[in-house]
Amino acid sequence: MSERRELDNRQKMERAKRPSISVFFPAFNDEKTIGPLVKEAFAVLPTLTDDYEVIVVDDGSSDSTAETLDELARRFSGLRIVRHERNRGYGAALQSGFAHARKELVFYTDGDGQYDVREIVELHRLMTERIDVVNGYKIARADGRLRAWLGRTYNYLAHLLFHLPIRDVDCDFRLIRRAAIRKIALASTSGAICVELVHKLASAGCVFAEVPVHHYPRAHGRSQFFTLRRVARTIFDLVALRLKLTARKGSGHRTARDRAAKERALDDGVRSVLRR
Repeated sequence: MSERRELDNRQKMERAKRPSISVFFPAFNDEKTIGPLVKEAFAVLPTLTDDYEVIVVDDGSSDSTAETLDELARRFSGLRIVRHERNRGYGAALQSGFAHARKELVFYTDGDGQYDVREIVELHRLMTERIDVVNGYKIARADGRLRAWLGRTYNYLAHLLFHLPIRDVDCDFRLIRRAAIRKIALASTSGAICVELVHKLASAGCVFAEVPVHHYPRAHGRSQFFTLRRVARTIFDLVALRLKLTARKGSGHRTARDRAAKERALDDGVRSVLRR
């Protein structure tokens, strides 16, 4: 009997050590896919932690996404809905998700259903004490030729402009420590936010791990990102972000040089006074 109590107490202690998790989905016109994602999240999270929440950021959907979320909220008391009155862009949806997440770990993936939420288990396994970010990478991209080409081009350009510690920045399947997110400030409202997020986390000293995940064909609707206008906007934002970071770095170097020059001048002045 005492052995049974000791085992129960040990299991309780192990469960108490498991970090809490926020899961959020940015959604825009995802009425057909957001329901299964939310249900799968609520099914898998209890296997990882006793303290969790699920958030959906409805980025001004014009279909029945809002009504679908209202129905889900009646079924799942732990579901929180963040609504944008108008479509503000993918980056703005991610910013809202991070701002509303309250748990120790934050996971997000897109609301279009091209990733299997249950594979969060694979990311969770790699989230050890020394890891800050676990990023998925697509085993094989399940898109048409044009989207696949655009995705490769975007990934190539991102790695060309920035020193990224992961192979697939276009894979929005990420588990991040909330403490790491709080170290950085995000500004992008377009798809460029993924590059900004990864680059700034790496610059803040975060340690990354990667795991392969499956990617599935989009069963409903069409991508809001891979349109000519949005891809052009994202490329523009990537270049603008690179220039901004370069200018800030140059300004920082100039500031450091100016400070050193002032200190040397002060030291020379002090030595001059002492020699008199």
